[in-house]
Amino acid sequence: MAKVTLYNQVGKSVGELTLDAALFEVKPNPALIHEAFIAQKANSRVVYAHTKDRSEVAGTGKKPWKQKGTGQARHGSRRSPIWVGGGITFGPTKDRNFSVKLNKTAKRKALAMVLTDKVACDKFVAIDTMVLSEAKTKNFAAVLKSLPSSGKKTLVVLEPTNVLAARAARNLPRVKTLSALSLNIGDLLANEFVIASKEAIDSITKTFKRA
Repeated sequence: MAKVTLYNQVGKSVGELTLDAALFEVKPNPALIHEAFIAQKANSRVVYAHTKDRSEVAGTGKKPWKQKGTGQARHGSRRSPIWVGGGITFGPTKDRNFSVKLNKTAKRKALAMVLTDKVACDKFVAIDTMVLSEAKTKNFAAVLKSLPSSGKKTLVVLEPTNVLAARAARNLPRVKTLSALSLNIGDLLANEFVIASKEAIDSITKTFKRA
């Protein structure tokens, strides 16, 4: 079983915390981690670019002039793509779908691999509790300063009910807070250190451990 040092809010070691091997001792598979990361990025993509084709662009449907007898080239609509102000052919449309399917089992396993790597590289910091009397940024900053991750890009994982700590961390640079239920591979990879309270670790284990 993997073990990490358990700190209190003033940065002192208060013992060791045993982590569940199903989440924190998983053999790495870089290809699966890459696949899960790409899937997350693709599924969060929002399509904004949209061009109107000849059926959407404004304009009359009347034939510009009769088919024969004018000497002009024949045309059937002013909304034709070859007319100025006409529709666009093969342009980007809002109905494009970039989503990538990834099985829940694979997603969960990739997350466990990244957590395992954080623990193995001493980038996972466990804290006994993250309780603040009020939502003050300086109070939260003082807690972070006392921990090994001080000054580094850090992801702080909190229990879902810890609203005060989440609010207190909003203005801190290089710090992101996340509910244990919303833990994802993208945020884990984007931050060098992960700090998690004991309750948050329990929530992570309960949520992501395969039954």
